[in-house]
Amino acid sequence: MSVPEDDERLLPLAQRWPRASKFLLSGCAATVAELATFPLDLTKTRLQMQGEAALARLGDSARESAPYRGMVRTALGIIQEEGFLKLWQGVTPAIYRHVVYSGGRMVTYEHLREVVFGKSEDKHYPLWKSVIGGMMAGVIGQFLANPTDLVKVQMQMEGKRKLEGKPLRFRGVHHAFAKILAEGGVRGLWAGWVPNIQRAALVNMGDLTTYDTVKHYLVLNTPLEDNIMTHGLSSLCSGLVASILGTPADVIKSRIMNQPRDKQGRKLFLCNYLLFVQ
Repeated sequence: MSVPEDDERLLPLAQRWPRASKFLLSGCAATVAELATFPLDLTKTRLQMQGEAALARLGDSARESAPYRGMVRTALGIIQEEGFLKLWQGVTPAIYRHVVYSGGRMVTYEHLREVVFGKSEDKHYPLWKSVIGGMMAGVIGQFLANPTDLVKVQMQMEGKRKLEGKPLRFRGVHHAFAKILAEGGVRGLWAGWVPNIQRAALVNMGDLTTYDTVKHYLVLNTPLEDNIMTHGLSSLCSGLVASILGTPADVIKSRIMNQPRDKQGRKLFLCNYLLFVQ
């Protein structure tokens, strides 16, 4: 039964445009979370890259002389060598990325869960449907967000390049997009997209699937109700599982995205050599 047009205008925005509202809310939440956790993401990227840079400089002794040892020492080293605010280097494309990625994956997952797959008779979402839906949502969201992820990774390494005496590649976010587009064309914006969507599929399989499963288990088998405590515990479990599943592909993705290109847009390093040096 359709709602009369006059009555529809009185409905809250979330009911009038549920998908758009879900996209905007997910994007806003992702922006706040990204600003709070971006220093951790930066230290993660630097740790992922150091094996590649150290091997180029030192050969077989790279492992013994890696400059970064652990997350805390990496963060302190960035503060001492580059400045405190450099912990947020590359945060703008990261926000762009999370708005597109988080909004896209949540809208896709909700659509798959409610429309395509549907819940069982007891209103429970079966595990296999959650796994497939989570992976598909991650793939679609990450493919759309790949250009912003590429710029984020490359800008995160600019401070390191400056310390090594190398010229900076970008003057800002928009210059980075324009330069990558000029050197590699439209395809250049999707460099590293294969391991990127593989990572996203694994992360979302662990994230969304674990979240739904743990929340359903807690509500049915413990005194907890569907409240903030249940959501918090479910989020902790889903984040842990997602990180464990997605880290290997994340390292590969970061290495590929940070590779320099020649004037014809070709990668200057062999991908396989970089992926298996450690």
